[in-house]
Amino acid sequence: MKTMKITSKVLEWVIEQVNKNATIESIEQLKGSTSSILHLIKLRTNTGIKEVILRQFTNQEWLQEEPDLSVHESSSLRMAVRAKLAAPEIIAYDIGDICDVPLVLMSKLEGEVDLKPKHFQMWLTGLAKELATIHAVKINDFQWKYFRYQDIENIKVPSWTSVPDAWRTAIELVKKPHPPFKECFIHRDYHPANVLWNNGSISGVVDWVNACKGPVGIDIGHCRWNLAMLFDARVADDFLAAYQTFAGNAFTYNVYWDLCSLIDVLSDPIEVYAGWAEFGVSGITSKTMEERMDAYLLSLLPSEH
Repeated sequence: MKTMKITSKVLEWVIEQVNKNATIESIEQLKGSTSSILHLIKLRTNTGIKEVILRQFTNQEWLQEEPDLSVHESSSLRMAVRAKLAAPEIIAYDIGDICDVPLVLMSKLEGEVDLKPKHFQMWLTGLAKELATIHAVKINDFQWKYFRYQDIENIKVPSWTSVPDAWRTAIELVKKPHPPFKECFIHRDYHPANVLWNNGSISGVVDWVNACKGPVGIDIGHCRWNLAMLFDARVADDFLAAYQTFAGNAFTYNVYWDLCSLIDVLSDPIEVYAGWAEFGVSGITSKTMEERMDAYLLSLLPSEH
């Protein structure tokens, strides 16, 4: 986990935004974030302890591609809270004037990430229901729109695969024009490590910086990919079935978006998401990922592959 201290200038800004008379009680860097740095800051005020989350966007490559990350996340949080979704409330943001990197200050949600649930089916059903709830939000005036994370014209069959023909087929399929879709509010990074649980129920969804208007299938596909990597393709299919139950006629499945989601995360060499280990899931190696990526891809394609 990459570490970063919070400068005194940033702490002064945090106090100014929360309560000018507050004092810093404690600071704790949070696990799981790989593209930015998160801290839990506890402040003592005249009414007690106030807990807030500070995000510092430190990934320069990401910032070059999307310099408005703090503006984007603050807008996403406002949209989500206005729709009564289980999202943090935005307190303040800065575009980089305070400490040369963009900042987002938000409320802390109760709950913990749970990647090893005791009641698995209830957990999986909860994930599906929450995502269907997000997608049901009416959205009009939101400026950020879906785009692919990879340049599909330059995608190559990964060298690590044992099923290169299947990957060639998948790449050719996602090069085709996308099927028609209704623009909905999508999280764009919905997966189990961005969902908080408290007493067996979902208490919050975090990491809204990529939220946008786009196809619901890309959200479903990304979560399905995560489940296939954490568990297997059958669990990903069970999640899809549960989502279909909650979304009803508002959703029509198209494998195109699952394939797009898979290509979104394709890398060579393969990359293992560090957050899984930080949240207690051990044993997912590069080899494990290669095998599960191939197996999941084959589950999406016609049986001749």
